[in-house]
Amino acid sequence: MNTIPAFIVGAPRSGSGKTTLTIGIVAALVKRGLKVQCFKCGPDFIDPTLHRAITSKDSYNLDLKMMGTDCCRRTFTEKSRGADVVVVEGVMGLFDGGDASTAALAKALDLPVLLIVDAGSAAESAAAMVLGFQKYDPQLTIGKVIFNNIGSPRHRQLIEDAVSTNCDLDYVGFLGRDRTYHIPGRHLGLHMGSEKPLSDEGLKGLLEAVERELDLDTIIAQKAGLTKSPHESARAAEKDPARGQGKRLRLGLARDEAFCFYYPQNLELFEERGFEIVDFSPIHDQKLPEDLDMLYFGGGYPENYGAALSLNHSMRREIVAAHGWHMPIYAECGGFMYLCRSLRDMDGQVYEMTGVFPFETVMNTRLRKLGYRQATLLKDCLLGTKGDLLRGHEFHYSDIDFSHKNSEMHDKFEHLYDLDNNIHEGYSVGSALGSYVHLHFGNSVSVIDHIYNKLVEPDTLKNGHY
Repeated sequence: MNTIPAFIVGAPRSGSGKTTLTIGIVAALVKRGLKVQCFKCGPDFIDPTLHRAITSKDSYNLDLKMMGTDCCRRTFTEKSRGADVVVVEGVMGLFDGGDASTAALAKALDLPVLLIVDAGSAAESAAAMVLGFQKYDPQLTIGKVIFNNIGSPRHRQLIEDAVSTNCDLDYVGFLGRDRTYHIPGRHLGLHMGSEKPLSDEGLKGLLEAVERELDLDTIIAQKAGLTKSPHESARAAEKDPARGQGKRLRLGLARDEAFCFYYPQNLELFEERGFEIVDFSPIHDQKLPEDLDMLYFGGGYPENYGAALSLNHSMRREIVAAHGWHMPIYAECGGFMYLCRSLRDMDGQVYEMTGVFPFETVMNTRLRKLGYRQATLLKDCLLGTKGDLLRGHEFHYSDIDFSHKNSEMHDKFEHLYDLDNNIHEGYSVGSALGSYVHLHFGNSVSVIDHIYNKLVEPDTLKNGHY
């Protein structure tokens, strides 16, 4: 049993400062010269990019619902190897989300919780909140607590006295109110790490506040056990050593400002199992990379780049031609929107897209779908055989506009998914498969093996490489 400093950052509710403080603590640890490995509880794509902007290392999702307990433990153990400190950012309120909550993950990984309490509108009541969270689940270890949004020395003293009197818990800092390191958001959450949502001045101010106000030594004194067996042996059994010696397939990955929602573990699994990932940009590139075997369009923000995507006529023609040559194409959410006929943004502006799928997608001002999805395949396809189960998550403001649907449209696509919310979803047109559901393959690597085997079959690519 090897132990390294490790903890999970939780809070009583969303908006308490989990992400900001996670970034600040990680930045302070990196400044000390420590190797920090970050993780994110839940299906979120954005927060891991903020972690990466600080550590220059991929941050991995740990989602009990999509990945399962064994896969989460295995991923945690494997990706933490070589780190000096491990920091897991929680999701929503500590107990929110049931089986997929921050608390559930903390117990599954035997991690202590660093509790962030927003005390901006409370004094002694903040101590009562901490006491309630301590007692709510005796199996959960709340190791330390940070009080955020402290308004004055008197405010701090009231909380400090109440905690010392009533709570058997160490507080490791009181952070004052400061909007200079506020991270702005938008309709799908915070801005991506590559967009530098926290200015250099803001990050400097946050780092100074963390170093000044928090007891970092006590924070990183918290430990977690990392077990090499049986999880690593199970992981090793999943790898196919012969695959690396076989034919390498070229996977064209749409990656730019518009298409940026990818789970790093998914891409690593593709690479482990016989694929070479070749990036291209539907915004900036005029042509697809050469000699591709498959195209993969992830989610992101096509609605924010509708004009640029539409005006790149050359790339749109390339993708339509690749589809015409029967190249397998897989698209999720924003990538699916780009492969549809058109996109109508929140201002009502309509942009022509590639037209692989015969739909118009429409952005709405309110969230349309949110939640975990289990998809049962209705027929054999690129992702598996009829009856196979896929797990993922859905979160989007856009919808397909079926107001103009007709018999001709229905003749042009087939449904592939029977979702566990009683909806038929997942659409196929020829060699293209699109869906609003983001899939995670950590607990179902057989999907990638199925894709690989389909692509190396002689009759899969009817006309060879694109």
